[in-house]
Order: sequence, then C-alpha cells, then structure tokens
Amino acid sequence: MNRRELLAALAVIGMAPAARAAAAGGDLRAAAKAAWLYGLAPIEMAAARERMLRGRGGQPAGLNRFGHARDLVGPDGVTITSPNNDTLYSSAWMDLTKGPLTLTLPPTGKRYVSVAGMNMFTDNDFILGTRLTGGGGGTYTIVGPGQAGSGPNVVRLATPHGWLLARILVDGPQDLAAVHGLQDRLTLKGAPGAAPPAYATRDAPAGAYFASVAQLLAADPPPATDGALFERIAALGLSPKGGFDAGRLDAAAMAEIEAGVAEARKALQTQVPGPAVQGWRYPRHTLGAFQQDYGFRAAVALVGLAALPPEEAMYLQPVTARGRLLEGPGPWVLRFGADQMPAVDAFWSLTLYRPTPDGQFFLVENPIRRYSIGDRTPGLKKTADGALEIWIARADPGGERSANWLPAPPSGPFSLSFRAYLPTADFQDGRYRLPPLQEA
Repeated sequence: MNRRELLAALAVIGMAPAARAAAAGGDLRAAAKAAWLYGLAPIEMAAARERMLRGRGGQPAGLNRFGHARDLVGPDGVTITSPNNDTLYSSAWMDLTKGPLTLTLPPTGKRYVSVAGMNMFTDNDFILGTRLTGGGGGTYTIVGPGQAGSGPNVVRLATPHGWLLARILVDGPQDLAAVHGLQDRLTLKGAPGAAPPAYATRDAPAGAYFASVAQLLAADPPPATDGALFERIAALGLSPKGGFDAGRLDAAAMAEIEAGVAEARKALQTQVPGPAVQGWRYPRHTLGAFQQDYGFRAAVALVGLAALPPEEAMYLQPVTARGRLLEGPGPWVLRFGADQMPAVDAFWSLTLYRPTPDGQFFLVENPIRRYSIGDRTPGLKKTADGALEIWIARADPGGERSANWLPAPPSGPFSLSFRAYLPTADFQDGRYRLPPLQEA
C-alpha cells in the first residue's frame, strides 16, 4: 500500500485526527518496519540483561559486578544465542548513571582474553585484552556519555548502560582451575546500579514493543547520527528521546503498524551477513560496530548477540539451500591441506548448533559431549600428506576418522559456525579462504 492508498483508506474508515496527522507524515507500515528492526538490538540486550541478572539460563551476571560462568557452555546454555565452547565467560551489566566504574584485568600472559564493552545498541565501544592492551593486565576507568574522563586508562561507553563481556580461553577441563583463578581476579567496582525495569520482548504486540523501545531510548539515547532514521519513522511517533503513545492510534493505524512489524520479521530472514566464498558466508566489516547498518544489526542481535568485530574474531557459516542449515544423512568433511591451516594469531574452532523455531542457535547434546572441534582439540589425526580432515557426521564415522568427529544430531537440520580469533590480515582481507565443506 502506497501513501495515497493509505490516506484514502484511513479517510474512509474515519481515523482519529491525531492518527490521521501521523499517517500524513509518512507511511505507517514502512515506518513500523524500520522502527521494529532498529529497536531489536536494544530489546535483545534488555532481554539478555533481564535473564542474566535473574540467574536464568545458566549464565550468571551482576549489575556493576562480574558474574562468572565456571564451566564451558553446553547444550543447557540457552541464555545467549550461538555461544562458543572455547572460552569461559564473565559478564557484568553496567549502570554508569551514578559515575564511572573501575575495571581490573589480571595478567594473562599469552593466553587469549578479551573484555568487550558493548553499548545498548550492541556496538563494541572498546575491547581490552590480548589484541589491543596485551597480556599484562591493568586497571581501566569506564566512563559514560558526558562524564569526566578522570582515572587510569579511560575508556568510554556511548550509552549510560551496557554489557561488559569477558572471554578467557580454556585449553580443556584440566585448564579450568587456572582460568577460575583469573576470573576471581577480574573485578569491577563502582556505585551500585539501579535494577532495570522489565521490557517487552521481540514477540510482544507492536504497541508493547514500541513502548519498550521508547523506554530504552529514553534510558540510553541513540547517537545523533541516527537522526535520519528518526525522520523516516516520524509517522510512528517514536523519537530519539523516547515516547510512544499507542492510544493516539486507532485500530486501522495499529493494523498498518502490525503489518509493518510482520514485514520486518520477514526481512530478518533475508538479511545477508556478508559475502559467500567457497561455500562459506564471511562477516560484513560492520559486524560488532554496526553504526547505521540497522538491518544487519537486528539480524546479529537475533542469531549472534555480542558478536565481536572482525579484527577480534571472524564468524563464518556455511551457505546451503536452506540458508545456513545442513540437512540430509551426511557425512560432511572439512579438509585443510598441510598448507591451508586457518590463518589466526590466537585460535580457531568449528561449532555445531541446532536451530530454534525463532531463528536462534544452541549447542546439541551428543554421545561424546564434543560440541566444537579446533586447533586445541586433543588427539586430532592428520592424513599421510599432512592434511587435517574434520568429519561432521550423524554417527561415528569409524576408524581414524573417529578422532576428528564433530557429532551432528541423529536427524533434523543443524548449522555450523567457524570461529577465527585474532585472524591474520590475510584472513581479514580475503587472501586466505576456508576450504569448502563437502558432503562425503
């Protein structure tokens, strides 16, 4: 429905004056679609915060203090979509409204560690650790918008609230105790934060959803560079300072808005995360620092919340007839020639996930309790010519292949995610490419 058709329809059904004025400012359906996608990142951040602060889903977190996951994520880890099975997580939800926070990182030496400070729009405003600050540890002062930058090693968060997520590499069960010691020395200090209110989720009706987006925008104002977006959605009545009054809109207007939301949900399924090369989908350069790439930001919030930018980690998924889902009996093999090993300065892994009906991904239970496989997996066997073959199969492939088996579920679709932490420049700019995944 174009603008002229919409106005004619509204005139026929006798829309309320305030709603008529809103519709005259633009297409409600298009505005609702754009606004729903724009708001999904803060909505998903608020939902993750609510789950974690209330201890649901097995992923602990505190408000202005760290909570630590003491075990690698398994199939019961359903708090955050697409978790890794390589690092232990330490999480803190930040409230900077009462002043800066002091973050202390212990020395980690050559062990990979990253501590990402994400604003409520899911951009990584800063990342501390191996790549940028080294393994010597240190004390840092986290300040919010408009706050004085006093204190040691100031880093700034673009919103008054946000998420601090640490990842510390674990080299198997025998390494857990050492990582626990590092977690215990990872601290965050500052004024106690205020418990956040409850917000609507992505499944809420449009009125409740946009009311919560308005609340979130009031608590964490967007950057001025989002101004053009708010001009485009002016018909909806959602402003960068918050505020959304569903009561000013009658049933016909709300029907248009719900139609726009339905289109937004469909649009999520068509978001292309990046270019496809040799059967793998590579990340866009805006991953983890999305700026005005709102559709991509929304898609990542749904399937990979808290993704790091490509210079810190690259996430690749297979390209299939069903998007990224693999089906059929298999098996599949990923073969790295002796001179084709992943080009990384930290580590790499391949993780297998089951999809949920709403498009999220979680680990799959299997008989050998192996959820990922990579350069640190003990006992991997190479072929006579020095190649490494990873076998993704629904049943044990047998023989020498068993050592390199990544179990798939007995039936149904699944997906894979290849992670490269600290990818080299060759990997980032495309000179190095993953070999194709092949059905054996």
